[in-house]
Amino acid sequence: MIDPETQAANWVAEDEDDGAEEMPLSLRLSIADTLTLGNATCGFMAVYFTTTGILIPHLSGDESGMARNSAATAVILMLCAAVFDLFDGLVARKLRSSPMGAELDNLSDLISFGLAPAYFVLVYGMVASDAHERVAAVGAIVVLLAVVLRLARFSCVTVKDGTFQGMPSPFGALTVVSIVLLELPFEATLLAVVGTAWLMVSRVEYPKPRGVLAVAVLCWIVAAMGMLAAWAFDAPGGQVLLQMGCALQIVMAATIPLFATARRVNTFRDNRRESREARAAQLP
Repeated sequence: MIDPETQAANWVAEDEDDGAEEMPLSLRLSIADTLTLGNATCGFMAVYFTTTGILIPHLSGDESGMARNSAATAVILMLCAAVFDLFDGLVARKLRSSPMGAELDNLSDLISFGLAPAYFVLVYGMVASDAHERVAAVGAIVVLLAVVLRLARFSCVTVKDGTFQGMPSPFGALTVVSIVLLELPFEATLLAVVGTAWLMVSRVEYPKPRGVLAVAVLCWIVAAMGMLAAWAFDAPGGQVLLQMGCALQIVMAATIPLFATARRVNTFRDNRRESREARAAQLP
């Protein structure tokens, strides 16, 4: 005769064994997921260097303004996060991604392209001589919430293949830090940061980095890293290179929506012309 308690315990053990066998299938990380975790790590380390190399020295009175090496390191880490974000999508399409790949991607993007640039803006408001800390905090919150809303919308809205709706969060994050590093007057900096946040939640279409465009994006990231390194180590012309790179990033952020709007207007005009021609052809 089998003891009922023993039989119940055996059933529980069998259920636990079945769960243990099934659980790793959904939790097993793919190569793409590993790249995504690298993205999150870079974002966290960008926050770390912004805190230890810029904010803490400023609060302790060791030096004034933004520490050049730490600022460059933080931005380079955001650029590395963008590289991981670029490659995890390519790898996921070529190989496979785990069931939690999309969630990992959104959470990592929130750290690297939401929290890190927003925190960079906040620290800028605390250390820059002409900045207003509380106003800069509002700008930082706007950036963070824009990325949150953009990632949430990306998860539930379907757009046509090959395009993003709104400025991609990696591009937006790099534009925000470029605006800060350009050292414009505080009012202009804040307006440009808020404008970038608006572009991230707008309906302006941006092309997805695939094929030749992905190679161009990667080359631009590598070039930006070189400019930041030259600036950090005070190389001859490093300041000019940094200003040129930041200005080019901002120009690209401003002109891509113009091209997208012009293309949409031309498409609308072509459709109207074709509609008029079709109606004219139907008349006797």
